[in-house]
Amino acid sequence: MDALIIKKPWIDLILSGKKIWEIRGCLTKKRGNIELIQSGSGMVVGCCKLVDCIKLDIDEYKKSVSKHCIEDVKTLPYKTTYAWIISEPYRYEIPKEYKHPKGAIIWVKL
Repeated sequence: MDALIIKKPWIDLILSGKKIWEIRGCLTKKRGNIELIQSGSGMVVGCCKLVDCIKLDIDEYKKSVSKHCIEDVKTLPYKTTYAWIISEPYRYEIPKEYKHPKGAIIWVKL
């Protein structure tokens, strides 16, 4: 299974259901169930479904703060900005340890 690495506080917002768009600077064609790794923790802390990926312009980014939870929306964070759309987040009661492969920044194969 694929696992997405996400920093705090974003991973907590996703797992609480408040953040349904993960903002990234690259497109993903992955869809379906993925696990979620809290960056720097060595732990898989939850899972969700990755249901879509859409390219954002500045207007859509500004009017969608409730979906991505980023307050400072004066400019796009990446030259080309995408929203990875997430549904059905679930936080594990007991996080799972994993071995982080050297060089993994976005995805880890578990």
